[in-house]
Amino acid sequence: MSAPTGVDVPTARSLIETNPEVLLVDVRTPGEFAAGHIPGAVNLPLDQVNRYPRRIAQETEGTLLLICQTGGRARQAQRTLTQEGRDGTLVLEGGMAAWTAASAPVASQPGGRPRWALDRQVRLVAGGVVTASLLVGLRLPRARLVAGFVGAGLVFSAVTGTCAMGAALAKLPYNRDPGFDLDKALALLTPGRTR
Repeated sequence: MSAPTGVDVPTARSLIETNPEVLLVDVRTPGEFAAGHIPGAVNLPLDQVNRYPRRIAQETEGTLLLICQTGGRARQAQRTLTQEGRDGTLVLEGGMAAWTAASAPVASQPGGRPRWALDRQVRLVAGGVVTASLLVGLRLPRARLVAGFVGAGLVFSAVTGTCAMGAALAKLPYNRDPGFDLDKALALLTPGRTR
């Protein structure tokens, strides 16, 4: 039997409270992280995990509890790190959505503006494009093809667990931190650090 790759909120809370070797890695965008995260978590956005997987795999020790909004990006980060030989990763099943639904503690960065989660941004943009293409389609019928294209993209996203629109939105200045420092994030991901 293989080791578990995901944990629910009660199990995660127990691990965090009893095992200082569990390191919390939030792979959401800096904007999402600033708005609210698990106390003691370190923000290591998914784009950084994808850009530096070998370095992250080699320079971290202990168990990494990977966190995102609902679990999809954390699973992607887990796959990427596992491909680099990094064992000992767990995904918080249901992500921050499940964490907050369980009334678990949430911290925010001082001055952190409330930000929309990336999946909510995707729903807004996809819904807006579909609505606009259908309205324009009343005059120009071919414009409705855009709605079909967006719908097909959403189906593909659900089936594969990836989201091209989400990846594009994550690159917008609203979601990024131009001062992100990988060295600083990795230094915080050392076993036994003070939470």
